[in-house]
Amino acid sequence: MGVWVLAGLAGRAFSLSNRPKLLVLVVLEQFPPNFLDSADTQLAPGGFRRLLEKGTVYHDCRHSASTFTCSSLATLATGAWPAEHGIVADRWYDRSTRAPAAASEEGLLATTLAAQVAAEPGTRVTVIGLNPAHARIFAGTHDARLFWMDRGGQFAANEPPDWLPAFNAANSPDNAHNAKWMVLNAAAGAPPLRVLTYSPDHPAEFLALYQASPFGQAAQFDLASEIIVREHLGQGDTLDFLCILSGATALLGYETGARSPLMRQLMLRLDLRLEAFLNQLSETPGESAFAFVLAGGHGAPPVPDPDMRALMAVNGTAVAQAAESGLAGFSGVRIEKYIYPFLYLNTGSLRDPEPARLAAARGALSHPAVAGYYTAGDACSTYDAWERRFRNSFHPRRSGSVMLAYRPEFVEAYGADRGISYGSLYNYDARVPLMFYGPQFRAARFESPVESVDLAPTLASVMGVPPPSSSTGRVLSEALQL
Repeated sequence: MGVWVLAGLAGRAFSLSNRPKLLVLVVLEQFPPNFLDSADTQLAPGGFRRLLEKGTVYHDCRHSASTFTCSSLATLATGAWPAEHGIVADRWYDRSTRAPAAASEEGLLATTLAAQVAAEPGTRVTVIGLNPAHARIFAGTHDARLFWMDRGGQFAANEPPDWLPAFNAANSPDNAHNAKWMVLNAAAGAPPLRVLTYSPDHPAEFLALYQASPFGQAAQFDLASEIIVREHLGQGDTLDFLCILSGATALLGYETGARSPLMRQLMLRLDLRLEAFLNQLSETPGESAFAFVLAGGHGAPPVPDPDMRALMAVNGTAVAQAAESGLAGFSGVRIEKYIYPFLYLNTGSLRDPEPARLAAARGALSHPAVAGYYTAGDACSTYDAWERRFRNSFHPRRSGSVMLAYRPEFVEAYGADRGISYGSLYNYDARVPLMFYGPQFRAARFESPVESVDLAPTLASVMGVPPPSSSTGRVLSEALQL
């Protein structure tokens, strides 16, 4: 009862003149959970360190559900779990079309924080992503201005401003052709960590390198800085909401996992870019006019040891075959499709399909890589906090018949025996930092866990707008200067 009373007080406290004129939300689509501790002595004074020392810091924000990029972005945007907002993965199986369906704005079953802000008179909402689908999902409204990177590495928009062509010309990714990615403060003559090799015959390969590098990462923040200047964000009498979905860490993480030297260097470069960005905000619109929030979309597992990859990279066909073996006693019942982590059964005319679901789940559990299951009938292989993570992840229509979990640090087999995959329920994927900075927030550090669904209602309170329709999180009132 006390929590909800405080939440109400917080909502009223920031519905008037003391709400920020500009609220900036940066979502790191992959935020290595241990980076801030391991890099403490290397952080610049005005980047992450500024947030750590002068902001509200939650060291244990939990995505207590599946952690695919689209799922996590939708959870942060709606304050609801995939069971409510419906984005259960980056893709799932659509029984009506008998084909995989990609996550999209049209698939959202809940309103977003951005939509709530955009519905208020005079407000402006801007979302910058690397991927147009991610930007649309996070916005969840046609009333937001969206920017994303096109196949040439330049920025496009749903409502292109007249200054965008000049910005693209001055910040062309062509300038990064064959650029050398160096260790921060590298000694003279040191070899590069990576060269962004460009070949006109393979432009997509360069774009992949560019987007997963400090050059592509900085481009998003450079665009945000330009928008603030050109559109005078935070300098009027109304509310501006700017969201940056920083995707470089996620793209690099697919290749290298969370613990690689490249990932550490990318985060250190981000630290410097955050310092410059926060310094700009302190000048314009001014220290008292903006609030800044940094949230992690998800974490990542480490890359499997090369000697263990053959064991830890899971072949989905073999998992489906193991599940099928469990259905021997059910005539006519088969696995229609397996798209990790969901099994879709064709149960035919069975009056009660749950026994077949359980049989398939137990068959899958016989595969050495599978650690647990959850069925559409609410049966679970475990009855502890993990059961809740399964349930939060499961939408009865889109998740199909059974949801599986692989063993810790096991990944999907793809990418020519390279890289990792996201989406697990494990802590290395599910636990990320969450930081708030600005006059609306206290300088405090909290070790006790909060949840990613708490972000949207907290920011709704700060901006004085109603929380999204399906939000189940709480207002983090202990972070607020009431």
